[in-house]
Amino acid sequence: MDSSPVNAPDRQPSSLSWLALIDPRKGGWLHLLLIFVPIAIGCRFAGMSAVVLFLVSAAAIVPLAGLMGEATEQLSHRLGSGLGGLLNATFGNAAELIIALFALFHGLDDVVKASLTGSIIGNLLLVLGASLLAGGLKYPVQRFNRTAAGIGSTMMALAAIGLIVPAMFHALLDQRGMPGDEMHFLEHEVSVGVSLILLAAYGLTLIFSLITHKDLYNPSDEHVESDEDGVWPVRKGVIVLLAATGFVAWMSEILVGAVEEAGHEIGLTPVFMGVIIVAIVGNAAEHSTAVLMAMKNRMDLAVGIALGSALQIALFVAPVLVLASYLRGGAPMDLLFSTFEVAAVILAVMLARMVAEDGESNWLEGAMLLMMYALLAVAFFFLPGHPEPRPAVDATATASALAPQSPASQ
Repeated sequence: MDSSPVNAPDRQPSSLSWLALIDPRKGGWLHLLLIFVPIAIGCRFAGMSAVVLFLVSAAAIVPLAGLMGEATEQLSHRLGSGLGGLLNATFGNAAELIIALFALFHGLDDVVKASLTGSIIGNLLLVLGASLLAGGLKYPVQRFNRTAAGIGSTMMALAAIGLIVPAMFHALLDQRGMPGDEMHFLEHEVSVGVSLILLAAYGLTLIFSLITHKDLYNPSDEHVESDEDGVWPVRKGVIVLLAATGFVAWMSEILVGAVEEAGHEIGLTPVFMGVIIVAIVGNAAEHSTAVLMAMKNRMDLAVGIALGSALQIALFVAPVLVLASYLRGGAPMDLLFSTFEVAAVILAVMLARMVAEDGESNWLEGAMLLMMYALLAVAFFFLPGHPEPRPAVDATATASALAPQSPASQ
């Protein structure tokens, strides 16, 4: 007679649960791409060409970013809605931030700015468009929280204005014929001020979504399972998150080191590499998650992923990169984007706002967003590269020169 409890859950050995992380049958194509992690490391030590290094490292970052997102989600189940939401908000775009930081400290400011632009328009047009199209092909009409989507798109309008202000300030100083060093110094000062305001706005969105109006962003969902059989232990979630972050940093260093030469060999400008290629690589895991949620008719989550990721890039990642640039040598990075980059963000925000304002979606609206993304991609492909970077300006020395002198020192 079998004396084992009838209702006892099947406990898998811990070794098998860890092997599930690299089992393609458990995680689909994302887990299958983990094979590119050792391939990228081997190619790096073998001294392969820049194009090969760029391709294999980009392919390796995609599943690692997916693992980071999965570990963050698993930890959020254990830590509760408050800390879990903050963890999701903090690590939501960790892969993009790591890639941008390596590019920043390599002096690739054009690639950094282009990747920020690409992440914003990619989330608003490509991710949201693919989600609406995939879900709309399965369901005639899909509905989502109109209020939450409206707040997200309104905050994106604020972020777009934050990108416009430095460009307007630059045009004003240029019209007045201000000397170059003084103009660059004032532009950096404006960029820092705008960055601090955007960070404050991001903090307010966290308070709004995680504390005062958390029910608006966490509606009751019959799809959510009540049991915790599939939830990772906290220790496993932390280990996976730290390990994936470390490997993302390593792969990002390889990718950034090869991006300029690879783009030159392929015939692509740094702007196109940043706006389209690097941005898609950093957001690929989120792209797939949003599309899968839309196909399950969970549109609140799909729309929240697209708008939330774009918001985090504009209100958090971009300001952090501006402030972090003061830790490197030479001139810090500013928020002065090219005219077409600013226009692309504004158009993306406007179209996403129009689609989200009624709280309903269909496949045609998704197709329109994708077509808009394709139009911008074509323009960025033929857009000539940015002019030569400005000479490094010592902000401290410039500030001293601009400061009024006392009569005793004259």
